[in-house]
Amino acid sequence: MAKKAFVFPGQASQFVGMGKDLYSQSPLAREIYERAAGYFDFDLKTLSFEGPLKDLTQTRVAQPAIFVLSIILFEELKNRGYLPDLVAGHSLGEYSALVAAGAFSFLDGLQLVKLRAEEMQKAAELTPGTMAAVIGLERAQIQQVIDESTVEGVCQIANLNAPSQIVISGDVFKVQSLMGELKKAGAKLVIELTVGGAFHSALMNPAQARLQQALEQAAIKPPSCPVYCNVSGKPTTDPEEIRQNLISQLTAPVLWVETITNMLSDGAENFVEVGPGKVLQNLIKRIAPEAKIQGIGTYQDLEQLCS
Repeated sequence: MAKKAFVFPGQASQFVGMGKDLYSQSPLAREIYERAAGYFDFDLKTLSFEGPLKDLTQTRVAQPAIFVLSIILFEELKNRGYLPDLVAGHSLGEYSALVAAGAFSFLDGLQLVKLRAEEMQKAAELTPGTMAAVIGLERAQIQQVIDESTVEGVCQIANLNAPSQIVISGDVFKVQSLMGELKKAGAKLVIELTVGGAFHSALMNPAQARLQQALEQAAIKPPSCPVYCNVSGKPTTDPEEIRQNLISQLTAPVLWVETITNMLSDGAENFVEVGPGKVLQNLIKRIAPEAKIQGIGTYQDLEQLCS
């Protein structure tokens, strides 16, 4: 039997104006935005709807903004009787997936996302880092270039996003120096990303301690459907495994190719990206061109899906 898979986007999916149409047309969206407002020392709603982009792109703002909108869209789908058989999220999106599956309440998830975003921004400010997308080299080839580098500093594989797209992360100078080496090794393209730090690398270690403390105290329930974890690419419904995976996730690579491949093997045929942007839709098309994929990011998308 064909299964529906909901996938939830992570940081870099934000854009000015996201959620504005939902707020104007959905009482549920207005309620959730108002509930979330009291948790922040910035205006989450105004920054989402009106920007400016440089403020919305800050890690401490972007992550909760994406999370809140993703959960609003999920709740709207749920109210229409449209539910997933399995879920996954890319980095931050894993928290959205866990709330959707009932492992966290919305407010518990929101507080964890807030802490995660704040601590990641602090870690990024402590040691400036960057990330770069590498197109056209295999994981082993990229790892060999990293291992053979004599430049001091941190650099590691951070995201295995698609068969031809792998992201590296680490110290600014180290990553920039390796960009040239990767091109020499045969990469078709190496692009430095506009990000707030070296995510999914050892430079996030300072953020891990505070997040681990919060996660160890968090109430995590068995999810209502399998949640595919970033650090393994495999499904779980075990609260303790979820807890440990979320702790590891900050410094471990996101195994997105394995995640999608495993979801397909377990019967997923229809993928729905629930949240702003089209990043995951584009990645899934590269991983599995045969898969059916659509996005739900606006009120109009909801109406079209459920009409």
